[in-house]
Amino acid sequence: MTEPYLTAEEDRRERAILAALDTGEYDVDSSLDELRELADTAGADVVAVLMQKREAPKKATWLGQGRVEELAALCETQGADLVIFDCELSPTQQRNLEDMLPCRVVDRTMLILDIFAARARSAEGRLQVELAQLQYRLPRLSGQGGALSRLGGGIGTRGPGETKLESDRRHIRRRIQYLKEQLADVQKRRQSLRSRRQKDGVRTVAIVGYTNAGKSTLLNRLTDAGVLAENRLFATLDTTARGLKLPDGRDVLLIDTVGFVRRLPHHLVDAFRSTLEEAAEADVILNLCDVSSPEADEHLAVSRDLLVSLGCTNRPILSVMNKWDTVSNRPHPAQGGVYYISALTGDGIDELLQGIADALPPDRQTVTLLLPFSQGALAERCRREGAVEQEDYIPEGLKMTVTLGASLLALTEPYRMEEESR
Repeated sequence: MTEPYLTAEEDRRERAILAALDTGEYDVDSSLDELRELADTAGADVVAVLMQKREAPKKATWLGQGRVEELAALCETQGADLVIFDCELSPTQQRNLEDMLPCRVVDRTMLILDIFAARARSAEGRLQVELAQLQYRLPRLSGQGGALSRLGGGIGTRGPGETKLESDRRHIRRRIQYLKEQLADVQKRRQSLRSRRQKDGVRTVAIVGYTNAGKSTLLNRLTDAGVLAENRLFATLDTTARGLKLPDGRDVLLIDTVGFVRRLPHHLVDAFRSTLEEAAEADVILNLCDVSSPEADEHLAVSRDLLVSLGCTNRPILSVMNKWDTVSNRPHPAQGGVYYISALTGDGIDELLQGIADALPPDRQTVTLLLPFSQGALAERCRREGAVEQEDYIPEGLKMTVTLGASLLALTEPYRMEEESR
């Protein structure tokens, strides 16, 4: 039985060889570990890894001539279906490598786009992925007309599922323009919704972070959203928003966003910009990270860098270290402004919720009210929308100490006991 993220045409997992070039710009071993996970998510088994150290990539083939010949022989002996390169190949490099290797050539960008194509569920998600794929493939049409004219049956050939990719450049450019117009309409609708939230005083909290950090699990823990939470990279791509009540009684909108990876393809960043702006314009951002990963600090940094590129420097960003239950030497929760939680077990969730409440703009006030018995409906609304500290029935009515937002503060102004307010 094929796994759910594989297409119907695939009757077995593909055999892949990973190829990497170490120029000293980044940690190649860590990047290869992530590439292996990406390949597994896409439906391939890694059967070999080839790495070369060079000062700079070779313009024609990325790897040196001797290494390419060695890679071709390795493909033959391992019966490989494809070679996955840990970079974004230029169109010329890809064509040259395809001529020299006996199997398909896929680069890191194509692999991530392929996973997104298989995982996108919403109409918006499919539009975003198709746009990113077409922008990536347009300069690579030469020599690929056959592969792009139909939906493929392997990694790097899967289409978005809505249209067949044609080799005619003008047709693809028209399609790209159409997709951009559709996404511009989506962006306008999102902006309209955000403006409406701001007008209604709705506060938003966005969960961002490295892929597979547990964002969907945290959303489910806090809101019972019931979204897919799977131990795979990019388990969910579509934005989900749910209501959340904080300890001080405030209701906020909690938003789950697409995960990040190292060197996230710029085509995807551009295509998913309207989705990522949900995080960029949130009142508080939760930068979620898998604390059990040896690269937790780097994952946090990758997310922070992308947030900076989106203009998120003027709002609170809370570092949230998830999967705390899997670490033996566990630090104290909320140590140094960093929150240690387990979205799976619930450890540290109360401290995180209080941290979110503290980070939100101070638009609430704790007051003592004396509500006449005739104002039962108003008292009930205060209980529902506020955080009640104390209630006492006295002969004059209901005496209530409660934390309220701006709208209820205005409504309850006539009943405030000023000498006891705080």
